[in-house]
Amino acid sequence: MKDINIDKHRQNVKNLEIENKKFFTKLKRKTPKSIHTTINTLHDKVFEEIDCLACANCCKTTPPIITNKDISRISRHLRMKEGEFMENYIIIDTDGDYIFKTIPCVFLDDANYCMIYDVRPKACREYPHTDANKVSLKLMEKNIAVCPAVFEIVEILKE
Repeated sequence: MKDINIDKHRQNVKNLEIENKKFFTKLKRKTPKSIHTTINTLHDKVFEEIDCLACANCCKTTPPIITNKDISRISRHLRMKEGEFMENYIIIDTDGDYIFKTIPCVFLDDANYCMIYDVRPKACREYPHTDANKVSLKLMEKNIAVCPAVFEIVEILKE
């Protein structure tokens, strides 16, 4: 497993910001049909080397969008009424989406484990979205700054 150094990751992202912007502009203009399969394959390869528990930067920096189904499932798991769960843990962001009130996530423990892992929000289960059937290049470009695995996938793609 690779060691994750978030400070080094942030510096790498900053150093390659212009290069990555150009890469994604070019990629979005002329997206190969095989790009989704390629990214999915790279996702599997990169996550053999990267352990999310060594990082958890997404949980520490990016509040997930919480759906009504998430609210129902998590509140049931916590044995709370949905209204009580929302009052304690949820706010509405500037886009009108439900998100967790606090960053880092209130459900992230000191060892980077999610205390509600089995019922975590859909956005958390799908993050970083590089194994989706149709990968969003826009979302992937945004997630470079958060997720070292996405950064690695992009670096391999650029080769």
